[in-house]
Amino acid sequence: MKLKQRVVLLAILLVIFIFTKVFLIDNLDTSAANREDQRAFHRMMASLRVELDPRLDHTLQSPWEIAAQWVVPREVYPEETPELGAVMHAMTTKKIIKADVGYKGTQLKALLILEGGQKVVFKPKRYARDYIVEGEPYAGYDRHNAEVAAFHLDRILGFRRAPLVVGRFVNLRTEIKPVATEQLLGTFLAVGNNTCFYGKCYYCRETEPACADGDIMEGSVTLWLPDVWPLQKHRHPWGRTYREGKLARWEYDESYCDAVKKTSPYDSGPRLLDIIDTAIFDYLIGNADRHHYESFQDDEGASMLILLDNAKSFGNPALDERSILAPLYQCCIIRVSTWNRLSYLKNGVLKSALKTAMSHDPISPVLSDPHLDALDQRLLSILATVKQCTDQFGPDVVLVEDRMTLSHL
Repeated sequence: MKLKQRVVLLAILLVIFIFTKVFLIDNLDTSAANREDQRAFHRMMASLRVELDPRLDHTLQSPWEIAAQWVVPREVYPEETPELGAVMHAMTTKKIIKADVGYKGTQLKALLILEGGQKVVFKPKRYARDYIVEGEPYAGYDRHNAEVAAFHLDRILGFRRAPLVVGRFVNLRTEIKPVATEQLLGTFLAVGNNTCFYGKCYYCRETEPACADGDIMEGSVTLWLPDVWPLQKHRHPWGRTYREGKLARWEYDESYCDAVKKTSPYDSGPRLLDIIDTAIFDYLIGNADRHHYESFQDDEGASMLILLDNAKSFGNPALDERSILAPLYQCCIIRVSTWNRLSYLKNGVLKSALKTAMSHDPISPVLSDPHLDALDQRLLSILATVKQCTDQFGPDVVLVEDRMTLSHL
């Protein structure tokens, strides 16, 4: 064989070797990532049941300090949280030292300060568990139990982007009124034998108060994020117009995602994938009301999309609002880790996991069975949507590897 032919052959073999090595490394990395996803899923399943226990094994004695130290740019709480039960126990039992009207918004809520100075948002019960909210998917009052269920779904999906939420019963006469501000106190009234209040918000009306059962009111409390992590509000690129006869661009332009990809912060970094994760989360819970979203300030698109205000969820188990999934089916991309987690949750696992996760909440049962059944059916729709994308574009385009280090220093 001539020298020139040998050189060409060696060059071809070298190229084949390099491509083979790269292919094997990529496959090993993917396999290793998939195995870690599976291990993370099993760890989550093993720690689903959160018993509300006051004991703390942490060097920090305050549950509020512990929870504050959990927060980092890409998660609100870590994967392994042995103190979670103690923090949630404190949220549902610590003495209320101040009560005020809720922060600005459209729905009734109260801002409570618990012993130790921790702020929580209290959302009162407005509906029975089996009540069906008719009309638009964003219709009706906030659902306190939806906040509880959404938090546990966030745990199950492995996002860890929702603030802690737990159910709580409060005595309006003995726990709230003695420590209420004049502004909140002025909205209290009696309806028959029940103590009620209507608070202050865009849709708050004296004619539509939230009423306790006697003096005892059921609700949810959401842990306020630490003040050292100020929030920045963003308009959701797939937000609705809320105006009859006027469609948002995404509702008629099938190429809308291409335009989104060219604008900051969706042109780089994790934010677009966070939007798609959130669309999946919202579709599962039936939340069509995420017109805005929050991230941490000055993050340049690097921090997570925080899953706040999930109370317009679980209104109608028979309504599957497919338009919530628009970011997924228009962009046709999804994180590999999200896809793996969804795949592990099929065949009834999601319903069972959520039911187990919520079983120790003070207001359990949190959801009615039709809502739990709806989760499994909606999961199948999500999986089918991703399959349509992979059939059209191929898994290499649709399944995006985006694993960011979640450091807790």
